[in-house]
Amino acid sequence: QVQLVESGGGLVQAGGSLRLSCAASGSIFNIVTLGWYRQAPGNQRDLVAVITRGGITNYADSVKGRFTISSDNAKNTVYLQMNSLTPEDTGVYVCNIHSLFRDYWGQGTQVTVSS
Repeated sequence: QVQLVESGGGLVQAGGSLRLSCAASGSIFNIVTLGWYRQAPGNQRDLVAVITRGGITNYADSVKGRFTISSDNAKNTVYLQMNSLTPEDTGVYVCNIHSLFRDYWGQGTQVTVSS
């Protein structure tokens, strides 16, 4: 069974940077998009950024200009470079790979930004 393994979360001061990575443990076919979602305590899971296999990206308004999503299609890996972090960016960041047949989700990695 394919699993998504995330890494790169942690505690950082406001204004700092983090880079998240998410790698699939096996092969996933017919991938449509790879993305990152954020889940704050007690809130729903919100889209942060998504990238298509062709490299088209889309970002939540709150992160535009600060976050950059990228992917390595050969490795089924997606990255999220997060700069100029603010306390409002705090949450559990969850990786998603959407294929034609199903969605794959990671367990999430905690990002905490202190003021």
